[in-house]
Amino acid sequence: MDLVLNHADSYILTPYVYPATWPEEDPFRQLISLFIITNLGGLTIYFLFGTLSYYFIFDHTLKKHAQFLENQVSREIKYSVKSLPWISVPTVAIFFAEVRGYSRLYDNIEDSPYGWFGVIFSMLSFLFFTDMCIYWIHRFLHHKLFYKHLHKPHHLWKVPTPFASHAFHPVDGFLQSIPYHIYPFLFPLHKVTYLGLYIFVNVWTISIHDGDYRVPDALKPIINGAAHHTDHHLYFDYNYGQYFTLWDRIGGSFKNPSSFEGMGPHDYLRKLKECESSGTANGCGDEKMHNRNSLKNK
Repeated sequence: MDLVLNHADSYILTPYVYPATWPEEDPFRQLISLFIITNLGGLTIYFLFGTLSYYFIFDHTLKKHAQFLENQVSREIKYSVKSLPWISVPTVAIFFAEVRGYSRLYDNIEDSPYGWFGVIFSMLSFLFFTDMCIYWIHRFLHHKLFYKHLHKPHHLWKVPTPFASHAFHPVDGFLQSIPYHIYPFLFPLHKVTYLGLYIFVNVWTISIHDGDYRVPDALKPIINGAAHHTDHHLYFDYNYGQYFTLWDRIGGSFKNPSSFEGMGPHDYLRKLKECESSGTANGCGDEKMHNRNSLKNK
């Protein structure tokens, strides 16, 4: 994060915001700057990629689903905007430790013990490490002692939109982000790579809420995409993983997405439309009831 802070200091904060007598290395100034940068950056990523996903990827017919809430999109946005500043408080503390040199982040490729191979390997290990940690944190948050108090707000959205991606209770949101932040304290990681991965994980989080369930056939057994995560919102006890299905398979919580089996939200809407157009009112009622009974309203 010091790369972003240094650029912000050089081009904006030092010449236009802070007094010239306030040194850039001052800890209190760095904390204030990191808080501003983290919040502006988080909101920018959320609204930029969330909006693009909502208008160009998200299927708006899903808003006709029986589990889609009234005013859901505005509620998702309001909840996210309220939560992000609180999530940023402990996050800034970790970024501050990075800026003060306590992490294993490095500047140059030459600083990697294995050169470019080390950089590429660190990307893969970051994904597998964070996927493993988030799986167990996420599953822990579903425990009955914690779910109602921390994770339940995110499950209000049974059929989520991209704007639900960051609609967490602040403690929930921070806990699930911890693996991203502790990785560079445990393992060497290039600073630009870390910044790119930080953006990637936020965009990925948006993508698994975008309602686009298409995955190349070869990757369906591997990738935990929007189809898997939508089933997690609908059926609660399955598909806790972030990127991959590996830990769900190991932990016995894997569920083949209902969308891959012709029983997903789009299929429900299609069947509902067919029975309504055919005038089979009783069939439509049965379809609606079946859909409601198949969900866990916890």
